[in-house]
Amino acid sequence: MKKHVLLLLVLVLSAAVHAQVSIIPQPASMEIGTGHFTLNRSTVIVLDHPSLRKQADFLKSYLGKIYQLNLAVKNRGAAPARNLIVLRNNGKHNEVKGAYQLKSSANTITISGDDAEGVFYGVQSLIQLLPVSVSASLQVPQLSIADAPRFAYRGMMLDVGRHFFPVEFVKQYIDFLALHKINTFHWHLTEDQGWRIEIKKYPLLTTKGACRNGTILGHHPGKGNDNTHSCGFYTQAQVKEVVKYAADRFITVIPEIEMPGHSSAAIAAYPKLSCFPDEATQPAKNVVDWAGPRTGKQVQQAWGVYSDVFCPSEYTFTFLQDVLDEVMQLFPSKYIHIGGDECPKEAWKRSAFCQQLIKEKGLKDEHGLQSYFIGRIEKYLNSKGHDIIGWDEILEGGLAPNATVMSWRGEKGGIEAAKQKHKVIMTPTTYVYFDYAQKKNEDSLVIGGFLPLDKVYSYNPLPAELTPEEQKYIIGAQANVWTEYMASPSKVEYMVFPRMTALSEVLWSPQELRNWDDFKKRLSTQFGRYDLWKVSYDRSALTPDK
Repeated sequence: MKKHVLLLLVLVLSAAVHAQVSIIPQPASMEIGTGHFTLNRSTVIVLDHPSLRKQADFLKSYLGKIYQLNLAVKNRGAAPARNLIVLRNNGKHNEVKGAYQLKSSANTITISGDDAEGVFYGVQSLIQLLPVSVSASLQVPQLSIADAPRFAYRGMMLDVGRHFFPVEFVKQYIDFLALHKINTFHWHLTEDQGWRIEIKKYPLLTTKGACRNGTILGHHPGKGNDNTHSCGFYTQAQVKEVVKYAADRFITVIPEIEMPGHSSAAIAAYPKLSCFPDEATQPAKNVVDWAGPRTGKQVQQAWGVYSDVFCPSEYTFTFLQDVLDEVMQLFPSKYIHIGGDECPKEAWKRSAFCQQLIKEKGLKDEHGLQSYFIGRIEKYLNSKGHDIIGWDEILEGGLAPNATVMSWRGEKGGIEAAKQKHKVIMTPTTYVYFDYAQKKNEDSLVIGGFLPLDKVYSYNPLPAELTPEEQKYIIGAQANVWTEYMASPSKVEYMVFPRMTALSEVLWSPQELRNWDDFKKRLSTQFGRYDLWKVSYDRSALTPDK
């Protein structure tokens, strides 16, 4: 009888330990033992090497902010014999960075990364082993984890052109990425509705291009205008601050400078960038309510696609090269995103200059002219040691030699680029556009479309149409957060969570481990963590009828 009671007790305790383990993204391998490690005010974070300080600082800061636990950080040899969290870099070099091992026993938690990045990701897994209730004593289950990322590129984009967000929120957004083991922040910095980065050689980009006289109310084309003069841009000092903040979290910041389309804000500042500098800016539709002057070039006040785009003149190329020179000084990223999407050709078709240029260069048509435009910018950036990323429209007219394609209009462009042996980042609207509605009866204003959580989770970035060799050119995927209808940080959070959490598992965990029912159980715990973070999120995501 006693044996049966003992066995039952062991099973109950084992089930309780399993219930505590709700790591997202799911580790590649995990063995759960019995018992636990107790993390409290006496716990010491031990560095195997002083170079691991920023990993320790992230953990220390998180524990202090969320649990009010202020732990000591000590170098190896200066720490006690027990109640330790040990951080160790194994110094291995793998094709994909970020592998780590985490082992917890009654006395010690050891996080060993194959590289410094892996140590950081091990810290994120430890954070997810902590309970979602605040206490001065936190129990961590005894277990062993061996883990590594599936894709090298794991990205999230934030559009700050449509609506500007302060540096404090951009940093918070970067923290959200770090907590989900996402390693790339795509910063969409220029748009028709606002230029958001200081360029010292062209001050009008921010004194004029970063401001608009009003913004439409309601869904495009709007039900009026707020008639509010709104401005916002990041100084170069702030950009450097953000880039360093991200780097300390092993996140690469990729800037996007849109060209040749989505350029109304730049043209408003410097009209000679247009093929028709003397023509007044035209709103998207005649029914759009407009605030302020209607003469001359203006920053757009409504969403959409506009025909006044960069003219492929020497003046424009000199301007863009000057801009990119300053951008490259601010961003150490190998990649510079140059946009290339949604560029109407009407202005080029009626421009005598453009038609003559097409003839001189032996181009087939205006699509060929866009290819010439992108190719020339790529050549310049390549000469400076950078590669370009462009939306899949850069395939039109011929793909630039070293370009990486970001495939957003479905996967077709990415498949085509991979077959041409170009690197591809998958970002199709159908799976990873987080401006789409999360539920059928969305209670907030969104651009349209329907992208529920389970569809995000079901995504596999490797198309079956590609051979295993061609699939190697798919370096990862990314979700996009376009902010036409996100005017506040809380709205961004609401649209992102919990879909970014699902994406993190898509990009990190082995495909064969993905299980929707299991994910939902772990996500219910993650909701408690969102509450600890004090973020806005879609609480209905796990209910059957959205």
